[in-house]
Amino acid sequence: MRFALLNPNWNFDGSIYFGCTEPHLPLEFGYARALLENQGHDVLLVDAQMENLSSGEVRGRLQPFRPDFLVVTTAPSYLFWRCAPPELRVPGEMLSSLRDLGAKIVAVGPHASTTPAATLRKLNADVVVLGECEDVLPQLAHSWSQAQSVCYRVGSNAWTQGSTHAADMSTLPPLRWPREFIARHRHHHHRFDALPAGPGAEVEATRGCPYHCTFCAKDNFRNAYRKRPVSVVLAEIDGLLEQGVEYIYFIDEIFLPDKALLNGLLERELKFGIQTRIDLWSEPLLELLGKAGCVSIEAGIESITPEGRDELAKKCKMSTSELTERLIFARRHVPFVQGNLIQMKHDEAEQIEAWRALLQQHGVWANVPVPMFAYPGSPDYTARWGAPDDRAWERAHQHYLASFSTFSDIQGKRPLPLEVLEERIERN
Repeated sequence: MRFALLNPNWNFDGSIYFGCTEPHLPLEFGYARALLENQGHDVLLVDAQMENLSSGEVRGRLQPFRPDFLVVTTAPSYLFWRCAPPELRVPGEMLSSLRDLGAKIVAVGPHASTTPAATLRKLNADVVVLGECEDVLPQLAHSWSQAQSVCYRVGSNAWTQGSTHAADMSTLPPLRWPREFIARHRHHHHRFDALPAGPGAEVEATRGCPYHCTFCAKDNFRNAYRKRPVSVVLAEIDGLLEQGVEYIYFIDEIFLPDKALLNGLLERELKFGIQTRIDLWSEPLLELLGKAGCVSIEAGIESITPEGRDELAKKCKMSTSELTERLIFARRHVPFVQGNLIQMKHDEAEQIEAWRALLQQHGVWANVPVPMFAYPGSPDYTARWGAPDDRAWERAHQHYLASFSTFSDIQGKRPLPLEVLEERIERN
């Protein structure tokens, strides 16, 4: 069988989107390609965002390949599955121009995982994958009736088969990317200590998180905490170093202390960034983290009051003063440290500004608190409205626009209603 794996050329105008707009490696498709090729299938990976391809140029790549399956993702890279654009405008418009190629349309991503029937309908897809997709896609080459974790059409109805899938991380190989593909990846995600001198890349050492904070949309994918073998992670990094990569960003939901991995990184000439919880790091381990090459820490603080952190189910055992001291200590060993804040009713504006000013005196950055979107698939959404249904994204979107008058600074203008963003999806 011939599988085409397509990452669209993303456009975030008018979107509620909290992620980075630069291209990142499509790790889920990297794994899927390796597993599919291992089973003898032909695979074409087209990253329209990385190469800035138009719809016509994407079509020009796909037409001579004649795919049996065209797989499209509804979020730009695994890094942003938890904060995906709520609307399906970009993948929908891309598919509308490609449907006449005759391939079976497969959708993967957070929308397919959390609201499979709605995603099937909106994208006019043939099948969607629930949860992590890389080791489910090879099953589609045989029989959908025997595939795990899928939703597909049976007449005019959507048939959901199985529950959301979690991959066995021990079986995923070290990823290999074409040299020219890596050469295009000039972005160094969340790096501020230096300008890029060579390519960047993204890697995951672990997947999932042992915590269940209310705002985190991971109930249906990347949920349970799992580790890749350190030897596999280091082999993948060695391949990237050979291709000239000078910086990697670990996309792990929560990069936890791992002495074996840190010591392996210590032996390599590499700079890297992480996202983590600062309360899980001791001072000696933060010192080792810096020596290993870490130049960027994005630490989830979320609220400067214990009441706020409790409401978010952070289960944080440190006080605000202890968290502050740990951030300042980390900054002594890592060039850039950020404490992330969410807009919480418990946090007074004056207290927030005083805390931010204190951190900045010590070289630590803290953002202006961000109003959070109640993503379908998060405990916050479920507590408000119950399990997500086919109107889940519309409901959460309308609530967000009605609740806030100011938004994240990366969103710029006021986001447009979801119906407006999706009205241009053509269904052929």
